[in-house]
Amino acid sequence: MTRSADLTLRNVRPNGGALCDIVIVAGFIAAIGPNLLASGMEIDGEGRDIIPGLHDHHLHLFATAARKASVDLSECGDLDALCVALRQHSAGLPPGAWLRAAGLNVTDSSVPDRHRLDLWVSERPMRIQDRTGALWLLNSLALDAIGSAPWPDCVECDAASCPTGRIWRGDDWLRSVLPAQPPSLHNLSRELAAFGVTSVTDASVTNGHQEATLFDAARQSGDLLQKLTIMGREDLPSSQYFERGPLKLLYDETDLPEIADVAARINVARQQGRFVAAHCVTLGELLFFLAALDAAGGAKPGDRIEHGSVIPQSLLADISAAGLCVVTQPGFIHTRGDRYLATIEPHSLTDLYRLRSLYDAGIEVLAGSDAPYGNIDPWQAISTAMTRTTATGRVFDQSESVPFDRALGLFSANRPITNGMAADLCLLSVPLAELAQSVRQNPVAATIINGICVHSTN
Repeated sequence: MTRSADLTLRNVRPNGGALCDIVIVAGFIAAIGPNLLASGMEIDGEGRDIIPGLHDHHLHLFATAARKASVDLSECGDLDALCVALRQHSAGLPPGAWLRAAGLNVTDSSVPDRHRLDLWVSERPMRIQDRTGALWLLNSLALDAIGSAPWPDCVECDAASCPTGRIWRGDDWLRSVLPAQPPSLHNLSRELAAFGVTSVTDASVTNGHQEATLFDAARQSGDLLQKLTIMGREDLPSSQYFERGPLKLLYDETDLPEIADVAARINVARQQGRFVAAHCVTLGELLFFLAALDAAGGAKPGDRIEHGSVIPQSLLADISAAGLCVVTQPGFIHTRGDRYLATIEPHSLTDLYRLRSLYDAGIEVLAGSDAPYGNIDPWQAISTAMTRTTATGRVFDQSESVPFDRALGLFSANRPITNGMAADLCLLSVPLAELAQSVRQNPVAATIINGICVHSTN
């Protein structure tokens, strides 16, 4: 009897195994086997390997879309280069348009103020985000647009109580005083699909009712193809268009809140049936999170350490015993590793962006791009997890490298393909056996989300 199918994948090798067909009905895999009878649309896999779609477990969608419409300053080596890049971009903008830039990478002592920014660009409002996402810089015209005093604590002021143009961790406030149409996710979603990414977790700490409405609209319109999990605040609502993820906790080591206050927020998350996920890029932030969990009655399996940038060997057993998951960014070793090697003491490098030692300690490890602060290409991250090499080819603590299967698992793509699972799949142009030796470039031939082919190289 012929089965009526939405899509049948012919001549594919699930996880590199035996040649077979996959029948997809209503977004789920209905049958797997050789020479299956099915009607409807077909794709000939031509004997290629097929794997589950990749999940980027930590990124910031709207910020990434906005970054792609901004000037990238990450390759500007000094202030003169910054000035040239900003002026060149400004010259191509229409009158009155804002100049937006991101990726600023300068030392604390050389962060420009509004007066320096005015010397570079004074004819239009300009806002610049640094590479960490924590700092915004505004020139005088941009400051004029945000109104007048009193200023919130995030706005740095000089001795005369005038804004310097530097705004620290002020995303929520800036959004409230500079309302703007959010960028479209259409192109970014297609770019992710081309890398085989079928689902994502937006890790933005600011996500609440307003952001949920925007994500609902993006999913309904088809601008966002990927299945979606959203972290965010206590007021983040539930939705049929996304899964409500952990309560996101973000604090700076230089200005930590009271442990009791964070413990109270953790308890609210428990009452909502949610896990918690904490931004931990320094040892101090990690220790603070562990203390806050203890004060709230302990960690729960599903609680997450985001980034885990610095984890000493002495804490591995505690993290494992607590059942915490570490969501890291192996791609940072590629994009930032040379800078780490040049600026961090050698004895501290072993604690930076661990991988193998986390697995060996029995800790669950997942990965995300942290886009726009990292490259959205998961295959670059997978390759770096295997090789631990920087952009210039220098080896960065190769003892922390992992084999291909585990590197693929960081993006949840090493699971078996079985009957009944959601039809979120990635057809490869390169056999898994070859990728296990070396991942040189994006190997995705086609991407299927919910049983629909959303990307194909043919």
